[in-house]
This record gives sequence, structure tokens and C-alpha cells, in this order.
Amino acid sequence: MSNTLPPLNALRAFEATARHLSFTKAAGELHVTPAALSHQIKGLEEFLGVRLFERKARAIALTDAGRQLYPGLHSAFVQMRQAVQSLERLQNDRVLVISAPPGFTAKWLAPRLYRFLIANPDIDARISASMTMVDFEADGVDVAVRNAIGPFGGLTVDRLTDIVMLPVVSPRHIEQVGALVTPADLLKATLIHDDSLTGLADIPTWADWFRVAGVDHPKLERGLRFNSADHALDAALEGAGVLLAHRTLAYDDLRTGRLIAPFDIEIETRRAFNFVCPEGSETRPKVAAFRAWIGAEMATMNAALQERARTRSKA
Repeated sequence: MSNTLPPLNALRAFEATARHLSFTKAAGELHVTPAALSHQIKGLEEFLGVRLFERKARAIALTDAGRQLYPGLHSAFVQMRQAVQSLERLQNDRVLVISAPPGFTAKWLAPRLYRFLIANPDIDARISASMTMVDFEADGVDVAVRNAIGPFGGLTVDRLTDIVMLPVVSPRHIEQVGALVTPADLLKATLIHDDSLTGLADIPTWADWFRVAGVDHPKLERGLRFNSADHALDAALEGAGVLLAHRTLAYDDLRTGRLIAPFDIEIETRRAFNFVCPEGSETRPKVAAFRAWIGAEMATMNAALQERARTRSKA
């Protein structure tokens, strides 16, 4: 066998056909006719001196030689596609794709993002609100904000702010149920449950909060349940009940008085909102700009929370 590589089109034809195990599907992907595809594969088999497919009545299967060849070729074509996609993103470096959880996007990021765009008029932002851990290369995402503990292999990570949970309620609901003087008074209020992170490690529930507050409580299945943090906060804002909320997500509504925290009892966790991006990409101008901006915004909020805590402790 010659050291000369077979024609690239023939290798592409084989890789697509082996992946689909169908001449028709592979031909459709490559925009050629099944006859042309079959001709390319036959030429590849002649070049290599081996049969790559067993042709059956209604199906095809890889021969031993085909199974030997496919993994390396498939990996090579995947890497080539990723390399081309990364070059396209580099050439279009004014578009910044940000992935963040829906609740964080709606209640913290979206109300502030205009300031980032004003400070960086050459950057266009695209927001992908998602709870899943992204594949930066495959999903075309530049940066992400994640509620996570770690580890974070292959990523540059900045811990932005701790995940802290506390009860929040609107003044309207207090008018309905009366003053909330002690933690036990919450048992007469409607409890709102945010189930968006159910199942994740170290996410407190109402049962955890009442235990920390020293309150015996009945079963807490009653109340309103939401699978979206921003929807749960919206319900609390409308006076539907008391929510055990993420402090970061409730921060703006607490700051403006639309929500109040009736008690100082907060539950800290090991989790945090983290800035993440692939290692090495933090030097790209648009990524560096967003990293610096979100770090400064979070530092301002964290300083305000610390000042609030000091004021409460003196009261």
C-alpha cells in the first residue's frame, strides 16, 4: 500500500457512510447521489486493497477493516470541523455568546447587561439561558455562569458570589397574613418552593431553613411549586407567598423594597455562581471584557451585602 493518502472526498464518503450505516443518508449529508457516493467508496476500497463494507440485501455493515479505519477518521473529521468553527468564531469576535441559568439571566444578568454593552459598543451579546453544562466548542458558547461546586477541569473559573438562601416576601402578602414576627409565623403563610435545582448537592429546602430556625414544622409539601427560579420570584412579588430564594436572584427586589427579608436567618452553601470559560480563551478581548465587567458588578453587589449585614448586626 502506498504512503500516499487516499482522496479526501473518498475518506469523507466512507466516514459519513460508516457513521450512518446508510448510503442514502450519507449521500444526503454530503449532497451527492447515492451512486456517486458508492463510486467513491469503491475507489477507496480499491486504493486500500480491502473491502470496507459488507453489502447486504437491505443494509450494510462494516467489515473488520472498516471497523479498524472508522474511529480514527471520525475523530479526525470532528477535529477538523471544530477547528474550522473555532476559526469562524475568532473571525467574528464581536459576538459574545453567554450561557447562564434562566433564573440568573432573568433576575440578575438581563437588568445589568446594558451597562456591559454601553461600555463595550463593539461587542454584541447573545444569551443562551440553560441549566445544562455547556460544551463550549460544540455549542458555540464563549463564556458561562454556573451554579456549581466543581471540579472544573480545563476551564478558567472565577468564584463570583456565594449561593445563600433566605426567605423573601412582598409587603402585599404580609398585609394578607399579618406581621411575621418570629420564624414560626411563616407556618401561617403560603410557602413557595423553587424546585429548579432539586436534586443538586447542597441546595437547602424549606425543611432545612425551619430546622436552622429551630422551628418544629409539619410536612411542607403544601404551597406553590415552580421549576423556574424567576417564576417563583415573580409569584413572591405578586404576593402569592413566602419564597426561600437565592439571595443573588432576589437582590434587586430586596434593594428596591419590592421584596423584604423578614428574618436575618440565611443558609450558606458550598455552591457559588462562577464565571467559566475554556482555559486560554480568557485572553480573547471580548471574553476578558465580560470577565472584568461581571467581576466588578458582583464585587459591587457583594460589598453592598456585607454593608447590609454589618448594619443588621449593629441594630
